Amino acid sequence: ESHNSLRDDYEVTGKELDTLVEEALKLKGVIGSRMTGAGFGGCTVSIVKEDAVEEFIKVVTHNYTQKIGYRPTVYITGIGEGAGEIKY
Repeated sequence: ESHNSLRDDYEVTGKELDTLVEEALKLKGVIGSRMTGAGFGGCTVSIVKEDAVEEFIKVVTHNYTQKIGYRPTVYITGIGEGAGEIKY
């Protein structure tokens, strides 16, 4: 819903971002996907279950390339432990 609001209410997405999110959300194992940053280009963030990452990259890259005409760049990251106390 967040990406849809950015697209429909604020009109800050574009064909490339919308395609990445639409293709991501079609896949099993994708928990969520939306644009990030200020819009009008930028990038998307997708939360994908670990066992679905390879398929996600393969399918989204293929479908995006077919629709947009060039390959997206994909970065795999993970969730850190978060903030905590540092002891010296």
